[in-house]
Amino acid sequence: MAENSIKPASEISNLRALAARACAAVFAGSSLDDVLERESAHLSSADRALLRAIAYGVMRERSSLEWLLSQLLDKPLRQEPLLLALLLCGLQQLRAMRVPPHAAVAETVAAAAVLDKPWAKGLVNALLRRYQREQAALEAALPLGSDLRLSYPQWLVAAIKQDWPDSWRAVLAAGNEQGPLTLRVNRRLNTRDEYLADLAVAGVAAQAIDSADDAVGLIEATAVDLVPGFGEGRVSVQDASAQLAAELLNIEPGMRVLDACAAPGGKTAHLLERYQLEQLVALDRDGRRLQRVRENLERLGLEATLIAADANATDIWWNGVPFDRILLDAPCSGTGVIRRHPDIKWLRRDTDIRQMAKQQLKLLQALWPLLAPGGQLLYATCSILQAEGADVLRDFLATQADATESAIAADWGEACGIGRRLPPGTHFDGFYYARLHKP
Repeated sequence: MAENSIKPASEISNLRALAARACAAVFAGSSLDDVLERESAHLSSADRALLRAIAYGVMRERSSLEWLLSQLLDKPLRQEPLLLALLLCGLQQLRAMRVPPHAAVAETVAAAAVLDKPWAKGLVNALLRRYQREQAALEAALPLGSDLRLSYPQWLVAAIKQDWPDSWRAVLAAGNEQGPLTLRVNRRLNTRDEYLADLAVAGVAAQAIDSADDAVGLIEATAVDLVPGFGEGRVSVQDASAQLAAELLNIEPGMRVLDACAAPGGKTAHLLERYQLEQLVALDRDGRRLQRVRENLERLGLEATLIAADANATDIWWNGVPFDRILLDAPCSGTGVIRRHPDIKWLRRDTDIRQMAKQQLKLLQALWPLLAPGGQLLYATCSILQAEGADVLRDFLATQADATESAIAADWGEACGIGRRLPPGTHFDGFYYARLHKP
């Protein structure tokens, strides 16, 4: 086959079938990244990118797409989750992607057969072509509610309105933007200015990110393995908000540091790149995720003490020697990183937030006795919900007599009673930080 010839329709349409399977799996409770990693290993980089674009687009626009589909169907599709997901993938291509419309329709129709639903080919074709004909009228009729227009579940819209009363629309909109590629420069191998100069010579447009001393933002995203210097450990991929932790810990040479809930290891590596420590213990309860920490450190030529254990079970893993600094990047809803993981909108429930807040408070209570007198604990979550931020710290401080807040003075984000928070936008994901001191 000639290099420029068209692939067989069955081969191309399989991407739409894979996208439909991935979306249906998320609607059933699976993580989109986990599904895509499992299903796309055999694909070329270009096909993986297209598969990801379709699936991520459906996650971002789900509510709007489902409303539009309801206007095209005479009756709801019951007991057909794969077909429903396929139709959403088809609409997403026609509505928001640069896929040629005729190709989007033809390949989505062909995907019905790949999904063992050849009887549905006519239905898929008719619905997508009707959307093409009536697109302007259908889009104009789309209700104005934020839960539909911006495709968020109602409970999350209500929570963000309550917590961000003056900027909730911007917070919701930012969650639907594609997060930019932000790098962290490895201070052990080069300065940020040196790396920026090398990027300029290589013709790669980039900029220094204010407020995060080691952060570099690429103007155009690229595959990680094509980032100059990545393979040599000169840089790593890490959002600017996450890079703030290393500075907020106020670390001095020779300290013992605990990075609780450390996976995938970005903050662990950043601490080791910046500081000469007596010991850094990287803890995570998930042994498979801890392996990612090990791999990241090996790429960078760094070493830490890795322990696979539940941070709450201190009697099992702690040797009794206090830590000078503790970083608790607590498990949370992830509502601050929806722009990078849009499936979070559909995987989380309002009841999850209360349960996570309880877990976060329990972790604080378990780790606080491990902090040496005069030490500092930095609490962090990639959540934009007050229930997982200031509320947790308020409950902790109310019962912990030897804990005081060490206020964070910074030019990023905003103070929020206890700690400091960042909304999602530009090179910063939504994040919350609070720093505590033990006298």
